[in-house]
Amino acid sequence: MHDLPINLLRTFMMVADTLNLTEAARLLHKAPSTVSMQLNRLEDLVANPLMERGQHGVRLTAAGMQLKTHAQQLLNLHDQIVGSFLNMDIDGVVRLGTHDQYASQTLAPILQDFILSYPEAELEAFCDYRPDHLVDLLDKGKLDIALVEMLAGTQGGTRLRRDELVWIGSKDHFVHTHAVLPLVVFYEGCQHRQYACSALEKARMPYRIAFTSQSRSGVLAAVRAGVGIAVMPYHTLEDDLVILSDLPELPDMEVTLFTSPKVNEATRRLEQIIINSPVFNPVVVEVGPSIEIQTKG
Repeated sequence: MHDLPINLLRTFMMVADTLNLTEAARLLHKAPSTVSMQLNRLEDLVANPLMERGQHGVRLTAAGMQLKTHAQQLLNLHDQIVGSFLNMDIDGVVRLGTHDQYASQTLAPILQDFILSYPEAELEAFCDYRPDHLVDLLDKGKLDIALVEMLAGTQGGTRLRRDELVWIGSKDHFVHTHAVLPLVVFYEGCQHRQYACSALEKARMPYRIAFTSQSRSGVLAAVRAGVGIAVMPYHTLEDDLVILSDLPELPDMEVTLFTSPKVNEATRRLEQIIINSPVFNPVVVEVGPSIEIQTKG
């Protein structure tokens, strides 16, 4: 068998993760035809079909599933080796604060990229559902960088992506039809809870707090069990949950990055990795004393 080029494996992994050639091409900043050509070349090298293309996306073959398992390990090791030589002088502690809805999904590949690229840096992550609390910790010097949600149109930080809040419920339960809506919420201090209650009160729709949790996983578990409905950012929605469109409108939020003015080089590198991530794909627009970053499309 021939050697497998790293760039082809990266393209394969992106398609394997998204199961969509167009979306993978967008995240890789490549033309769909280029992605398709690279996949064909990789299939020639392994002498096996890796994916079945269809009208609604792609599906991994048995060989594709096998390669996905090994390719991720190989890419991680490759990046760690390269990072250890290129960034040996970048060290120090990086204290990151964020909501666990980002830590468990959006940030996972970003943090992996950082850890592999800067193996001498020490990452310390702290999760909290209160954005104001995280920004306060940063202002007090207890955090170096914070990725939080802020109300759209407000000032401060670097705005990475606008996201709408949506009402969510279980596919198997219809508690949103109850006369008194049962809510699944975070503890006091959570903006999602605040906006949900305010919207229902403004619409004069009766509700009750049915379940309270400190974590996203707890909230989602209660929603799946039919305990109640919740509010989540659209781009963090899980596939097995549904959007409830017949409830009061909620405000838009913006994923916002705050960085302390005096941080080490390792923190600056993480800041740039987050800002440049295809997850956010920002276009920078000056807005008064702060910077707003709008998404393309």
